[in-house]
Amino acid sequence: MPLLLLIRHAVTETTGQRLSAPDLALSAQGHEDAARLAERLHEVPLAAIYSSPLQRCLETAAPLAEAKGLEVRTVNDLRDTEYGDWSGRSLRQVGRTKLWRALRERPSAVRFPGGETLAEVQARAVRGLDDIVAAHAKGLVAVVCHADVVRLALMHLIGLHIDFIERVSVAPASVSVISVGSGAPRLHALGCTGDLRHLAPRPRPARRKVGG
Repeated sequence: MPLLLLIRHAVTETTGQRLSAPDLALSAQGHEDAARLAERLHEVPLAAIYSSPLQRCLETAAPLAEAKGLEVRTVNDLRDTEYGDWSGRSLRQVGRTKLWRALRERPSAVRFPGGETLAEVQARAVRGLDDIVAAHAKGLVAVVCHADVVRLALMHLIGLHIDFIERVSVAPASVSVISVGSGAPRLHALGCTGDLRHLAPRPRPARRKVGG
């Protein structure tokens, strides 16, 4: 079965300050973190690299793709949450609204103004990952996308309700690892920002010769 490496894109200038907008690029720090991500995965063989079509994800995937000699394949279903009228607004500003308070209390019941519900984001994210899994019977596949997409996809796969989304956190440029395919999915790592060499296959011990 394939092993999915779900990677949140690296930081932009507004990460942690504003709800994202479609046209955000990585900050200088984000580009450094993307380069380090490629280094962290240096010993890990990848069968393919997929990405959200948004610039910040493509920029995060680029150093990894160059290091592995792979093309980045875009999947529209992996794009970020559509925040509608709230796109680009500061978290401090939206945090004073009744809708934000409702979102904190029961995330599954809220639609962003002119945008999506988290259930809709989850449904398309899972659909996108299903297509990727169908194309790769085995091997390790990197998928660069967004915090909500990573969290919601993982929650679906391990059986957590959307209302528990605030209990799941993934840092920028972090890697979450889950095996999918036949049988129940298995979560191996959540939001890992450290060494990833343990994902590399171990060399098989040499067979001992029998006889002289």
